[in-house]
Amino acid sequence: MLAAPKDLAGIRRDVLASLVVFLVALPLCVGVAVASGVPAELGLITGIVGGLVAGSLPGSSLQVSGPAAGMTVLVLEAVTEFGLGALGVLVLATGLLQVVLGALRFGRWFRAISVAVVQGMLAGIGLVLLLGQLYTMAGRPQPHSGPEKIAGLPRLAVRIATDRASLTSFAVGATTIAVLVLWRLLPPRARAVPAPLAAVALATAVTAAAGPHVAHVEVRGLLRAVRPPGVDDLGALAGPAVLGTVLAFTLIASAESLFSAAAVDRMHRGPRTDYDKELIAQGVGNTVCGALGALPMTAVIVRSAANVQAGARTSLSRVLHGVWLLLFAALLPAAIGVIPLAALAGVLVHAGTKLIPVQEIRPLWREHRGEAVVLGVTATAILVTNLFEGVLLGLVLAVVKTAWETSHLHVDVRAAADGRLLTVTLTGSATFLRLPRVLETLEGLPKGHPVELDLSPLRHLDHACRTALDTWAARQGATVKGVPIGAASGNADGVRG
Repeated sequence: MLAAPKDLAGIRRDVLASLVVFLVALPLCVGVAVASGVPAELGLITGIVGGLVAGSLPGSSLQVSGPAAGMTVLVLEAVTEFGLGALGVLVLATGLLQVVLGALRFGRWFRAISVAVVQGMLAGIGLVLLLGQLYTMAGRPQPHSGPEKIAGLPRLAVRIATDRASLTSFAVGATTIAVLVLWRLLPPRARAVPAPLAAVALATAVTAAAGPHVAHVEVRGLLRAVRPPGVDDLGALAGPAVLGTVLAFTLIASAESLFSAAAVDRMHRGPRTDYDKELIAQGVGNTVCGALGALPMTAVIVRSAANVQAGARTSLSRVLHGVWLLLFAALLPAAIGVIPLAALAGVLVHAGTKLIPVQEIRPLWREHRGEAVVLGVTATAILVTNLFEGVLLGLVLAVVKTAWETSHLHVDVRAAADGRLLTVTLTGSATFLRLPRVLETLEGLPKGHPVELDLSPLRHLDHACRTALDTWAARQGATVKGVPIGAASGNADGVRG
């Protein structure tokens, strides 16, 4: 439910914050849509729904939803494979699944996803987005796969150097990136205008005044862009490939939204996020977006941070930002058509670089090398294969890494004073992952010596290890001493095998 400020000063802060968020969201909504291979208006529709629908529902009071750069790669793959007509049904199914997951209280469990996997996911998306938008900056079509994008870079560089039209277009995009990078160096008053809006507006003004031949955003009109899914589209959900895409949409959109909520909660002292309600709110928003044939919606940290930093106190600001987007799309649709595509590509190249956690990688490698490996493998897999398979590989690798680390085991062999009795003590967690090492140590003991196998210091002993140790003890005539709580049944303590 929409929470309104109780005083005029609070209302004023929320209204001003909503205008700031609107100015940040406008170029990003259009840019994400174009990069996703869909009409620009569909990005605005998603932003409008994110404000008016998701913004008015309980969950997180200050985070702002709309089309996200993090979903661009997955949406482009889906549109390329299934067609634009299938986008609505994919997003609709994603929204309904999110509502069900939120109602079943799965929202809190999304916080259990490894941070390294999430960072790797964002880094992979950033790399694919950056590489792809370099081609758009030069006015060239993007190769389909990540390896093809990388392999085509030398040809792209030659094209930019030898073709005047490509050079002009690339210069527009590069200038946009330069404005985004340098904007933070300006005085505070100048920075009151959001950097993405200023960069796109400057590029639009320069290209309009100088008249270079560069491609612009195509405008169809808000109502013409709406394409609700039909009965034939709904039937496509029976295919396994479509269901896999829906699961990928759900995983990525939910994880990005709930991780954004956690980040936003650290930025203010207001009410904390209810993760289950927020997941339901995202699901309702995506259901509406799907019914309109628009882009999927997630909470977006850039807009959410702008909302908090602009002084917002309640959800009124994020709802009003949706109102301003609706008024702009309805009253000034022609303004979208003068925006150069290269400028939007420059905004997304800049956004893609910010998704790559460059500053965090070095300390992560020093302190948690396994986490850094998970991050790198996830990002590389996304670049080489696709988003869903890359994230799935990252999750599997994170689980394997955790299982390996938690099964830490120390094997200590000591001889008694008489030199005859050997005591083998196992400390830590004895799981099947460490079984080869344990058996190698036991089988390397001197022959003909009595052996006592002390398991009492173990925290955990799984069934595979207990069975193998009992078998070895019975064969060697060794004594097994002590069994940790929860270990699989076997010979009793102190019983000779």
